[in-house]
Amino acid sequence: AVRRDALTDVCAAVSRRWPVPMLIGAAIPRHWVLLTEFDGSAVRCYEPSSGALVSVPVDTIRQASLQGLVDKTIEKFGQIDHLVCNAASNPYFGPQDGISDDQFGKILQNNIISNHWLITMVAPAMRARKDGSITIISSVGGLKASTVIGAYCISKAADMQLARNLAAEFGPDNVRVNCIAPGLIKTDFAKALWDNPEILAMSTSNAPLRRIGIPDEIAGMAVLLAGKAGGFATGQCFVIDGGATIA
Repeated sequence: AVRRDALTDVCAAVSRRWPVPMLIGAAIPRHWVLLTEFDGSAVRCYEPSSGALVSVPVDTIRQASLQGLVDKTIEKFGQIDHLVCNAASNPYFGPQDGISDDQFGKILQNNIISNHWLITMVAPAMRARKDGSITIISSVGGLKASTVIGAYCISKAADMQLARNLAAEFGPDNVRVNCIAPGLIKTDFAKALWDNPEILAMSTSNAPLRRIGIPDEIAGMAVLLAGKAGGFATGQCFVIDGGATIA
């Protein structure tokens, strides 16, 4: 249902930085739960023998599959402290008037509705405990126009608004909701952008750092927002793009 690299690159980077779990979704202290491709193969190379990281195959377009992910996480670890919604898809590259209804629908389902479902499943227990954090991986695409990934950008702008709405709703229960908006990051998911010399030059020539990012540079913010250092941050969108959006 979702691209392998969209699920693993950032999450693997986070797991190297901090021993706090992530389900692409959920985190429990010192344990990781990674949402994988439906065939279960996505994060095989990241699973340590210690059992601290658990891979759970999930089809993100099926509510029951996501609920099974949440249930298995709670069964194994007791509760979910932090949720990071990182799964996404983009089956179309080209002008907006060329996208099919099916392609547009898949983008909206995977990138918005599935996030909403997963948050709805996890948030009630966080609110009852008066503690928890939710981070949605959005994109700088949600902040500006695109002539080639317009539908994807629409979905990422919606994720930002979802985070703002839920931050206002969940805040009185001490549950924080934020977005991270990466710029162009060197993953297979974004290869159509960074592997094109013209697009790469356009993305980096005016950016202050003059380069694209790597997954580790997004992972650091995910770790911060899940920890005490991010305890006063909610309803925000943290842009990590080498300065491209301010140039």
